[in-house]
Amino acid sequence: MTISFKISDNTKEKMIEHYKYMKRDKTPAYAIFQADDADTVITLYESGKVVFQGISADIDANIWRETETMLNGKGPIEKEKKEKIKDNDKTDYYFINSIGSDEVGTGDYFGPIVVCASYVNKKDISFLEELGVRDSKKLTDEKILKIAEDIMKKIPFNAFILTNSEYNKLQEKGYNMNKIKAILHNKVLLGLMKKDNYIHDMVVVDQFTPERNYFGYLKGQENVFRKITFTTKAEDKCLSVACSSIISRYLFLKEIEKMGNELNAFIPKGASTLVDEFGKKVVSKYGKEKLKDIAKLNFKNTEKILNS
Repeated sequence: MTISFKISDNTKEKMIEHYKYMKRDKTPAYAIFQADDADTVITLYESGKVVFQGISADIDANIWRETETMLNGKGPIEKEKKEKIKDNDKTDYYFINSIGSDEVGTGDYFGPIVVCASYVNKKDISFLEELGVRDSKKLTDEKILKIAEDIMKKIPFNAFILTNSEYNKLQEKGYNMNKIKAILHNKVLLGLMKKDNYIHDMVVVDQFTPERNYFGYLKGQENVFRKITFTTKAEDKCLSVACSSIISRYLFLKEIEKMGNELNAFIPKGASTLVDEFGKKVVSKYGKEKLKDIAKLNFKNTEKILNS
């Protein structure tokens, strides 16, 4: 996946500071830097154009879109769209009875990881389309908060919320993000199927890692569900994945709200410099131990917060 847009000078300064320890030795022509951040390669050009490439390019791009908006009151200039992924798959993921899973929170420093599996029967397609689920990626958080409960009342689902403290313990054991996601997807899929014998044509998971890696991460698990169809952009193709995305986001937003109420503060989403500033305030008021409960400590934000 490739995403690019143009940013302002003040956002450029934030990016240069943010990626100063992640820079590659070699820099493309007319670029200020090129950096590696997990699964994403970031290139910032002198013109202000920034390019995100990789599996998690959309997550990193959204962080800097948010930063540009916060600093300048409007989003970045986007003249280029996401690179089209060659996809010759003609499978019908839409007009079927399906089970699909999706997750949120993996790119957010604060807040949990939420994974959800949902079952959509063909008879529910018109109901979901009326709510706007077909265009789920275009839904704002405000819209999700309005429609998620209607979906949850009608569509069978199983969700799991991994707290930050639990996440940090898994990280200490050597679990990387993709292993954690694979375990949680397997958990919610099995949990949904235990609730009822849902007659389905397909079980769909948005592909975040090659299939062989997904099942490799699940070695040692007592039960593994294997009849899965992996496809990119599954949220756009499959209504059950779209429902799971909306429900996961809804639960994530509720958890962030609850956390904010406990801290008596608004908690910024993502992993931007705004997040760093909030983290410094938390440490100043509650001590660094508080981060274990509310943040993903392996993110680079932790180093910047504590080194300040």
